[in-house]
Amino acid sequence: MKKIIIAGASSHSGKTVTACGLLASLRKRGLKVIAFKTGPDYIDTEYLRRAGHCEAYNLDTWLMSQEDTHRLFTEYSEGSDIAVIEGAMGLFDGGINSTANIARLLDAPVVLVINARSVGESAAALALGFREFDRGINMAGVILNFTGSDYHTEIISSALNRIGIKFLGALKRDERLRIPERHLGLMSANENSKFDFEELGTKFESSVNVDEILRLSQNEIVETSRPCQKLITQKKYDVRVGVARDDSFTFIYPESIKTLEKLGAEIVPFSPLDDDRMPNADGYIFCGGYPEIFAERLADNVPMLESVRRCHKPILAECGGMMYLCRSLKDSCGHKYDMAGVIPFESFMSERAVMGYMTGVALRDNILCRKGERIRGHEYHYSRVEPEYYGDTCAFELARRSTDSSHYGGYSSGNVLASYLHINFYGNERLAENFMQRLTSSRD
Repeated sequence: MKKIIIAGASSHSGKTVTACGLLASLRKRGLKVIAFKTGPDYIDTEYLRRAGHCEAYNLDTWLMSQEDTHRLFTEYSEGSDIAVIEGAMGLFDGGINSTANIARLLDAPVVLVINARSVGESAAALALGFREFDRGINMAGVILNFTGSDYHTEIISSALNRIGIKFLGALKRDERLRIPERHLGLMSANENSKFDFEELGTKFESSVNVDEILRLSQNEIVETSRPCQKLITQKKYDVRVGVARDDSFTFIYPESIKTLEKLGAEIVPFSPLDDDRMPNADGYIFCGGYPEIFAERLADNVPMLESVRRCHKPILAECGGMMYLCRSLKDSCGHKYDMAGVIPFESFMSERAVMGYMTGVALRDNILCRKGERIRGHEYHYSRVEPEYYGDTCAFELARRSTDSSHYGGYSSGNVLASYLHINFYGNERLAENFMQRLTSSRD
């Protein structure tokens, strides 16, 4: 299996544009590609999907075990010519879930992307430091990003050649191929619809040695023998799951959806923005996204809000989905909009991000797990809800992985479970089965 990791020296190195350029270039050559992103990211994966005309999955050794992470990669890479994996942050950042550790797990060669804006030969010194920091990582070469001229590129490439680091090419600064940023990361691909992936692929082909990357992707390291055990082998349930999917609700792992489908679920997508009622289903998922950006349209769709209020079937809501279920949402400009009112919260935007991996201990039985059980997830949001402590409806005691601090969060009552916690059903089939069982019992 050919595979290559596009890693960064730091955040803002241009990893996403580089990975997308490689995917688009390989697709133009007629290769069947598959894409992956390390860490808990929903936005970058959508760009990878569009660039490669393929699915994109997340590799996360916190949300699932290392064995399940390897299984996910092996299972979903099957039948592809090459897998392109985009890293997160800098190569060695992220602890046990760093891009470097994913590279070790998959025995995958790494291409380091360096932001060359306002730097010359120092970029080569940076690359040397990355190579020497951990010789166990197969750093196959370097791509420069944001170079200003051919002369600028020559200065750095010559320095790389002197120290024996392979120079693979350079992408010059081009505002047409820049992806705008905002809170939570890059602007979503749905909103950035004018981004030209075909032009990016053409530019990448002419600026980077794609032939050499293909050669490097055939890693000479002997693969560790890891049998791909597809744990779900039969469909156990016959249920319909309505999943909110539109421009306002986009943050859900495709492997989570496929896990539910493997268990027998029929997924029924619907749009809180445009549909006038929820579809006929045994239960519903409101995933995360950007309800604050589309708050006026969501509030104006009164028939859908009323349909949600009348629903008595199981509902799982994560982050933005929880905000939609609140009584109201106040955006960053202070405008307040009525929401579904299923849960007694008021949500509002704030300037400080809350982000990180979390372990949640269930404070009471809910639609995913029993009281006292632990689940792993992550949070990333610029919003708050009031009240912050919900008494006898509080769902979890949440502990941040990076510190010893803990807090209470989420809402659990009857058939509703809502929190800021994002989970992945892949590798956590127990939670998926609990959800399916709840849907089945509620229907009966």
